[in-house]
Amino acid sequence: MLSPDSDRSLRLLNRELGLLAFNERVLALADDPTIPRLERLRYLTIVSSNLDELFEVRVAELKELERADADAQVDSGSIAEALRGVAERARRIVDRQYALLDHALTPALAEQGVVILLSSMWNDAQRRWAERVFLDEIEPLLTPIALDPAHPFPRILNKSLNFVIELEGVDAFGREAGIAIVQAPRALPRVIPVPVDVAGAPHGVMLLTSVVGGFVDRLFPGLAVRSVNQFRVTRNSELFVDEEEVTDLRQALHSELSQRHYGDEVRLEVSAAIGDKVLRLLQSEFDLGEQDTYRVDGPVNLVRLQQVIDLVDRPDLKFPPFEPGLPAPLAAGADLFAAIRAGDVLLHHPYESFAPVMDFLRSAADDPQVVAIKQTIYRTGADSLLMESLVAAARAGKEVTVVVELMARFDEEANINWASRLEEAGAHVVYGVVGHKTHAKLALVLRREDGALRRYAHLGTGNYHPRTAKLYEDFSMFTAASDVCADVHEVFRRLTGTGQAIELRCLLQAPFTLAAHVLAAIKREADAARAGRRAYIAAKVNALLEPSVIEALYQASQAGVRIDLIVRGVCALRPGVPGLSENIRVRSVIGRFLEHSRIYHFRADGRDEVWLASADWMGRNFHRRVEVAFPIRDRRLKARVLAEGFAVHLRDNASAWTMDSVGHYVRRRPRANARAIVSQQALLEKLSAR
Repeated sequence: MLSPDSDRSLRLLNRELGLLAFNERVLALADDPTIPRLERLRYLTIVSSNLDELFEVRVAELKELERADADAQVDSGSIAEALRGVAERARRIVDRQYALLDHALTPALAEQGVVILLSSMWNDAQRRWAERVFLDEIEPLLTPIALDPAHPFPRILNKSLNFVIELEGVDAFGREAGIAIVQAPRALPRVIPVPVDVAGAPHGVMLLTSVVGGFVDRLFPGLAVRSVNQFRVTRNSELFVDEEEVTDLRQALHSELSQRHYGDEVRLEVSAAIGDKVLRLLQSEFDLGEQDTYRVDGPVNLVRLQQVIDLVDRPDLKFPPFEPGLPAPLAAGADLFAAIRAGDVLLHHPYESFAPVMDFLRSAADDPQVVAIKQTIYRTGADSLLMESLVAAARAGKEVTVVVELMARFDEEANINWASRLEEAGAHVVYGVVGHKTHAKLALVLRREDGALRRYAHLGTGNYHPRTAKLYEDFSMFTAASDVCADVHEVFRRLTGTGQAIELRCLLQAPFTLAAHVLAAIKREADAARAGRRAYIAAKVNALLEPSVIEALYQASQAGVRIDLIVRGVCALRPGVPGLSENIRVRSVIGRFLEHSRIYHFRADGRDEVWLASADWMGRNFHRRVEVAFPIRDRRLKARVLAEGFAVHLRDNASAWTMDSVGHYVRRRPRANARAIVSQQALLEKLSAR
């Protein structure tokens, strides 16, 4: 039993293992025969993409800490133990991925005419076709590099596809052949569609790895190729910009981006058949050991198989399409600003359309009554109609202010480009507050009506990213409430200017009031339970890691508060521990859409305090980011959030996973003869137009 005085490492679960547990849940969907086959392949590729980021960021950070202090500790133990645990669990996931691909997904897709033609499968016609493709389209772009004193080991880009070749023989200069490296240019497609008459199937593809491997001998005429093996190196991808020292953050970040591809090596992926001699050469070159090496029986980068999904036009092998719905106030032809003036409007994406958010900014750009637009941008993508609307508004002479977060990981380049375009159009562009990422999701429109200025605001839990708005589950709200809009205005003032933080009327903002309010609300529920009153806490977040919040939840549980936590990803809290957390339940919902909304619910003696927020319950969100939580005050909208954000997920008995006290997850299954409840499908049926 864990007592309140138990060691900290026993009270907190390991963060990295929690991230890997999330990927195990995603991988389970790739193994689910009830899911359309191309979607199963998509889940497989999502796991690979997630693992890439885990190594590029979290494992890279642990290795940096270990280099600085080999005896350093993290919450759950020593760094060495953490790295060893990550390697063991990640290796199990990778092995399962390739087993699924080889023994389940590839045969299942082949049954439907979607065939991945590996070189070992080629017939004569396919080999001739592949040879022409190699000679005409691929070989001219390849640069074989033989390793010798005049040809050192080439620089290897982060996550790039490479081949290491063992050669035998004597070349034209009389040199004894040895090892050569061939780097696959990023301009080459990793998946190549094959004509139907050649493939012998409606949808045949070849992988670049097969075509290069099948004809690599053409790069070394007269020499014998003893072995060909793929390899891929993952590097530390954190950008190192001293925000306290730089005078121009955008310029400093732009300079740093070019070095991201050459950070310290953290992982080596190689073909399973690679020989010991060649493997030792690679490990030595990249200063990586056996723990950092992953042998794979297939292409070293499964993320690239997403191209198969895009190339194959088989709607029956994908999730059925749907048309997002619209809430009644925004029915076709409705005046958007009039609808917002009439009352707060709630949207639940992607079940309900993101188009009103686009229309809000597009109409603001065109409306002669609109005089100013202010917006935060964290992630929006390289191609965004929403951002084009802001550019158009600035060109039309409106006062446009955009807070662009340049340090949004892996979106830095797109955000730099948008910042430049906005400035060229005449917008005011700022980059928030040094040392604090701007993660709040806010837009404010000022409109002149009847001789006076009126504010309209949009607040959300997700990014202003039209593409991910179709894939990520989020809530957002339009409001013309004067107190909320005044608070949004004040948040923008803090982001663009300077001065003391005055008290906001109704919003919570990190790093000032958000953490304190959450802790106070948890304590209030604990006090109510101790006094014999009804108490309840529910939270839906992507991650729960903040130790002070976890401790407060433990204390509330001990006081008798019933607590439901829906945590999509990593959760460091241990639920269900007698004497510590027996009143806490943790579940995770994994499905067609990425659960992304953040909702906080406290019973508050029957008042049902409900907040939507941009912030997860993590230290960085509470203390090192600019985040906003906004209250849902309309009783009808509050009921919607509680029903759609909590109740349906807590009833889910088919796509929800429950967590035990040691971090293991068990997928919920309906009882015999019981109806399966899939929360996302239930919301689609309730909210979408079709």
